[in-house]
Amino acid sequence: MDQKVLVLNGDYTAITLCSVQKAFVLLYLDKAEMVANSEHGALRTISQSYPKPSIIRLQRYVRVPYKGITLSRHNIMKRDNFECQYCGSTKNLTLDHVMPRSRGGTSNWDNLLTACSRCNHSKGHRTPQEAGLVIRQMPKKPTLSGFLKLSAGTIDQNWHAYLN
Repeated sequence: MDQKVLVLNGDYTAITLCSVQKAFVLLYLDKAEMVANSEHGALRTISQSYPKPSIIRLQRYVRVPYKGITLSRHNIMKRDNFECQYCGSTKNLTLDHVMPRSRGGTSNWDNLLTACSRCNHSKGHRTPQEAGLVIRQMPKKPTLSGFLKLSAGTIDQNWHAYLN
């Protein structure tokens, strides 16, 4: 039961993902309603069977202060699909500043990307253009819905209407 459930706010905007167990508790306590159930099995007790939730909506609107996605090593690598953005390798990954810090580059979503240690070392204190490297995907700050897609792993077909 490591599947995730999409949690919608009272106005049908995506808030977060939770476990099937947590979603079932919210449904059972009437704090949420089921928007869509999963085709992958059901939740069973000794005497009853319940549909497994895929999307739930909170009964009341919850004000969630959006602080953005935290800039961290793990989140940058997750955004970049745990691949070197120069050669595509998945081994010995590090973070690289597109504009080197020695030249005034800052540590933000638009300047950090995932690179293998070999590409990072060969780039050194140069820009990718000066080092002859091509960036596969330009770094940018991820959106909440895009990050929820990355966090989920496998995405239920029912989610597409709420994550786009």
